[in-house]
Formats: sequence, C-alpha cells, structure tokens
Amino acid sequence: MDLHFGDSKPTDDERAAVDALLGPPESSWEGADRSDADLRWAKGGRAARDRRDLLLPGLHAINDRIGWISEGALDYLCRRLTVPPSEAYGVATFYAMFSVKPRPATVLHVCTDLACAAAGANELCAGIEARLGLGSGVSVERSPCLGLCERAPAALAIKAGDPVRTAVSAPATVHDAVLAASAPDSAPEEPAAAMAVPQAGGDELVLLKRVGVVDPMSLDDYRAHGGYSALRRAFELGPAGVIREVTDSGLVGRGGAAFPTGRKWQATASQPDHPHYLVCNADESEPGTFKDRVLMEGDPYALVEAMTIAAYATGAHKGYLYLRGEYPRALARLEHAIAQARARGFLGDDVLGQGYAFDIEIRRGAGAYICGEETALFNSIEGYRGEPRSKPPFPVEKGLFGKPTVENNVETLVNVLPILTMGAPAYAAIGTERSTGPKLFCVSGSVARPGIYELPFGATLGELLELAGVRDGLRAVLLGGAAGGFVRPDEMDIPLTFEGTREAGTTLGSGVVLAFDDTVPLPRLLLRIAEFFRDESCGQCVPCRVGTVRQEEALHRIAERTGLAAADDIALLREVGRAMRDASICGLGQTAWNAVESAIDRLGAYE
Repeated sequence: MDLHFGDSKPTDDERAAVDALLGPPESSWEGADRSDADLRWAKGGRAARDRRDLLLPGLHAINDRIGWISEGALDYLCRRLTVPPSEAYGVATFYAMFSVKPRPATVLHVCTDLACAAAGANELCAGIEARLGLGSGVSVERSPCLGLCERAPAALAIKAGDPVRTAVSAPATVHDAVLAASAPDSAPEEPAAAMAVPQAGGDELVLLKRVGVVDPMSLDDYRAHGGYSALRRAFELGPAGVIREVTDSGLVGRGGAAFPTGRKWQATASQPDHPHYLVCNADESEPGTFKDRVLMEGDPYALVEAMTIAAYATGAHKGYLYLRGEYPRALARLEHAIAQARARGFLGDDVLGQGYAFDIEIRRGAGAYICGEETALFNSIEGYRGEPRSKPPFPVEKGLFGKPTVENNVETLVNVLPILTMGAPAYAAIGTERSTGPKLFCVSGSVARPGIYELPFGATLGELLELAGVRDGLRAVLLGGAAGGFVRPDEMDIPLTFEGTREAGTTLGSGVVLAFDDTVPLPRLLLRIAEFFRDESCGQCVPCRVGTVRQEEALHRIAERTGLAAADDIALLREVGRAMRDASICGLGQTAWNAVESAIDRLGAYE
C-alpha cells in the first residue's frame, strides 16, 4: 500500500476532532508527538486497515468541527486509519456536503430542487445572497432536495464548531433563512413531525398511527401505545416463523423496486457464511420524498424495534442505519432512541432477556443521491466512494464487508410491525392481491395540504389528490420523483399500485406525488431534472456519465430553439435515453431519461 503522506500538519482543532472519534494515537506512525518512536514500522497492520470503515465518520468529524477538510487534517486522518491519502481525497470529494477548499464555518444549503423550485427557490437564493453580501461569513450553496418538500422552499444552515449547530428554515423566507445561518440557536423551532401528516390521529392509520400521538422522545410512551409487542411476538414465532409471516403478508420493498421482503430475508438467513448484517437505508434522496424523515422524527422507536425484528429473523447481530446527512433532527431523535433502548435492554447483548444480541450503529451520509442504491451504500459505509457494484454476487450473498446482508428502507421495515401484531392474513387483506398493505405517499407542489398520506394500495391518484386539495389549473403530476414519470390531469383514475402504475406506463417509485399547476414552466422543470442527474451521477460507467451530460445539453438547446433543430435534439434525447436505460450499471442511469421521456410523450412538452 503506497501511502505517500504529505508535509502538511493538522491544526489543534483538526487533531482534536479526529482524536475524539478514534482516541489518542498510540505511535508516531499514527501521528503521535513522540521523538523516540521508530517510524520505520507501522503498528497495527491488518487491525489498522480494518478500521477503513471509520473514514466517513472521520471526515464528518473534521467537517463538523472546522467546516472544511484541509490537506493536513486529511493526512492526519489517513495516518490514523492507514488509508492512502489519494483514496481518502477521492472519498472526501465524492460527497456534496464536504469541502476540501477553505470556506466559511457556516454553510446555508438552499434547496433548488423540484418542489422548492416551483415555490420560488431561485428568488429566495437571490434575496439571501443580496441580504448577506460579501464577507458575511456564510457560504450559500444551492442544494438538491433537502427532504422538506411539504414546507417548500427550504433551507438548512450548518455552523461548524464543537458541537456543530444546525437550523432549518421551512417554509423559508429571506429573513428566516439569514437568521438560521447567522444565529442557529435563535432560529424558530421546527414544527412537530405530525404537522407533515394531515391525517395525524386518524383511526384508519396503521404506519402513522403514533405520529403526533406519542412523545417521540419517550420509550415509555411508545410502549404504552403498543411498542415492542411486535418484537415479543417475533421471539414467540422464532426466526423462521417471522420470515414466514412476512412472506405470507405479501410485503414488498417500498423503495421502488418492489422486491418481496420475505424472499430477501430468507435468502440472507440461509447463507452459511457469517456474520450476517442488517442495513437500514434511510438515505431517501429522491426529489419529493420525505416519508422516512417523518417516520424517524415522529416515531423513532418503531424503526429501532423493526430493525431488531429484521436482524433476529435473518441472523444478524449488528445493524447499520445509514441516514441522510441533511436530516439533523432525525439524527438526534434516533441517537436518543437507540441510547434509551440500549439502556433499557431492548438493544445489547441480551435483548429482552431472550439471549439474542443485537445493536445498531448510525452512519451519516454526506449528500450523495447514488448512495440510496444498496451496493453504493455498502461502499460508503466501508469507507470507499459510493459507487454501485456489479451484480452478481447479490447482497444476500456478499454485501456489507463481503458478508450476507439484508437491506431495507425505513418504510419497508416499519411495515413489519403491523404484520406481526395483526397477523399476515389481516395485513394481506389491506390493499390489492398483488400490492398488499398500506402505502405512504409524499404529496407536495400545487396542493392545499402537502404532506405524508397513508392509503391502502389500490386507491386512485385522484382520490389521493382530493385529500390533499389539488389547486386549480393542474398541468401535470410527477409520480416517483425525478426517476419517475409525468401523468396528465385526465389520468386521475390510475390505481396507486405497483402493477397499476406499470400498466399505465409510469411508476409508483418510492411514493412521490408532485403536482404542478400551469404557473410552473415545464421546460425549466425538465432542465432541473437533467441537472440533478448530471450532478448525482457517480461517473463510474460511460452510459450514465456521458449520457446525463448530453441529456442536459440537448434540453438547453431545445429551450433556445424551435422547429427542425428542436426535433433533431429530441431524436438525440431518445437515442441517449435508450443507451442509458440499457447499459448503465445501476438505477440512476437506467431511470435518468424517464421523466423527460414522459413529459415529451404524455404532456407534449415541446410542441
């Protein structure tokens, strides 16, 4: 391993940030100030290299304390972990929330993605920059979706220090966003998670029944409302019984792929290689998606319980919760919930006195849409660039750290609780034969009551938008987010099921429903989608790396020209789109053309 450390030295603050995570260095090789140490040998060897997975937490530690990652800080972290600095630099520059160039300690991320763009995000950015002016000590950065779509436009302020401080402004005004950046502790408190659930407190709710009803900080309140009854039922059934219930329920993944959850669990549990791992994918970065955030903020103990059940069923004793870096309140709620569960015997060496050991570690993402893809997420946790892996082998065989791994998103896992408490037949009776159970929908844009809605599979798009109060002048509805497709206002009878949306020539995806009225310029919206995919492509494969750039270039030309030239570019778009769909390694490239194609074919975007 060729390390090639530089001559740059970390500052005292940078050194303290790394040492707070890793402990003090034990030798001069690791950066200790000991003149009598021999630098000709490295203490630790394999044990030091096995700490590579602490690279991302280490980068977070420096960025949180200082606001950016200097060469000296990166070298020091690499010495501590025995990681080549060139590789660590590749990881640090992969994530949008990190900077390897000097910048102010305070960064104000202003969302300019679909819902926020329609709500005036560009004007908000211009107003903030004019108010702050030069030399304000605040870096204003235009950001992809912050997962606050129900309160668009949104801004997130992060002020580096010990501790790092954050503040959210949503719906943001120039005054409130500047206040959040300049004085995070004085910014108005975020509204309760229940404010994102228009149905909060309703008797018909299954997944959202506790949001707005229980205190998300209280384990006792959670238990008083049925918490941990599902885990006790799991211990009665045994691992095989739990998998059988999940299989019989018909539960499929809620992230968009709709793979049967019971089959995934069974495949992982049957692997002879050990240890097994559980990974909860809480990196919901699809523009328009915020359901997992609301669940984690409003009912965090439900996720902890559900992860414990999934791990028990699949033979895992360690779980990783990979959380979006843009979710500071969800992070605080989950850290508290995990600590309380551990202290009360619901996590640890002997869960509920059943002789089963399981614990959860939170790993923060740092602004990379591609890390929502399961194998890219594994690479990110392991301390590498978040680039997808080729399959096979599949994660159930060789996933995290090369071991059998089951990966599910937050909504999928939380569905396991009602399956065990009400029984598989009762759960399967909800929804349709092929899409069972309740589904969460993220509704935002041109509606009177944006938020998370829970409906049984089979409800129509029109019924959902009627609940949300769709505004007059509806122009189009985007289903599935930037990776989804547009539908027309006269297609409101589309059933919201995986099979129903496929038959209608669109996709349900993760449950995004973005409504746009006729005040939103459609060409500008399509350009924003193309910009998003260009920025978020990891660059690993040529079809996606080049195709997303060509797609954006063609859309720029079309916006500036009409007639035959525009027709030529539309033909080029179709050719590039087919190449990305057929040849890209992962779903990002395979779906990057979907929304643009549907806008051209269904909406007549450039006629």
